[in-house]
Amino acid sequence: MVRVPVIGDVSHVMSDGLEGLEHNFVTARIEDLVKWSRARSCWPATFGLACCALEMMATGAAHYDLARYGMEVFRASPRQADLMIVAGRVSQKMAPILRQIYDQMMEPKWVISMGVCASSGGMFNNYAIVQGVDQVVPVDVYAPGCPPGPEMLMHAILTLHDNIQNGELTRRRQAFDGGAAIAVGEKGAPTDQPVDLDAR
Repeated sequence: MVRVPVIGDVSHVMSDGLEGLEHNFVTARIEDLVKWSRARSCWPATFGLACCALEMMATGAAHYDLARYGMEVFRASPRQADLMIVAGRVSQKMAPILRQIYDQMMEPKWVISMGVCASSGGMFNNYAIVQGVDQVVPVDVYAPGCPPGPEMLMHAILTLHDNIQNGELTRRRQAFDGGAAIAVGEKGAPTDQPVDLDAR
């Protein structure tokens, strides 16, 4: 009688010999396993800036259940997160803080730009708002909408998972020599001479 193998049945491993190899071992490339585990273990950093943050919080609540993607833990420390969801408009004052938090996140790290304000400045076309968060950090997936609903954010997360698993994002990061492809440097010394208060 032919015995149908049951997944996880290890009771006859020693007596099966080579016939047991077909149902007792999983073979894969290490690279594929690493990509699979990275795609299913994203921990987002809490970075809600405006009304899109309410939709991001609703996505993590019970009705939409972000926990099924292994992402229910929004980390308060950037050193424990590998995904930044920029939810809302980014002001010029907030841009350096956003970049600092991005730099403190562990590699490999990913960015989702949530909403039209984060993606392009939205209706705020003025001096105070950054016209696209991609001027500050490299963006991997854009979630359009004003504000995008939880369904749109979940679609962006699944798109990010697919891009992580097929290796597209890591290939792009290697092409730009490590990721950001954004020159961040110290501002030059001021050209104006300091005011001498004793001369008055």
